[in-house]
Amino acid sequence: MTDKNNTDILCGLALLAVAGLFGWQVFSLPIGTATRMGPGYFPMVLSALLALLGVIILFKALRSPEPDEAKGPLAWRGMAFILPAPVFFGLTVRGLGFVPALFVTSLIAAFASGRMKVWQAVLLAALVTGFSTLVFSYALGLPFRRFGPWWPF
Repeated sequence: MTDKNNTDILCGLALLAVAGLFGWQVFSLPIGTATRMGPGYFPMVLSALLALLGVIILFKALRSPEPDEAKGPLAWRGMAFILPAPVFFGLTVRGLGFVPALFVTSLIAAFASGRMKVWQAVLLAALVTGFSTLVFSYALGLPFRRFGPWWPF
């Protein structure tokens, strides 16, 4: 078997394991129905979708004896910027607030591309932050602070 298929097999098994772990935890929560969802309904649906994705990847890896494409170099730059971005958001959203945390998170993630210029990254971060604030704060009325207690104003 090729490296690509071994990687896909491990990926499919990992997705199935994570889906099983979260699916197991859902059984302690009331599920409800589609019209009256309980706290376990959404995690159950996500676990099922994750398991389905794992089965599809595993089936494809076991079915095809040859890799789909040649291996390329590992995208270290992408991993260095994409992976810490949501971690930064999660750690700072309560202190900084939604708007500045999302702006900096978008700015971090924008630099995953080597072709991104600074002015483009700032513009992209401003557009993502503005759109997300309009949708989540104003249109949906979600109860979160736009600017957190770490700001002097």
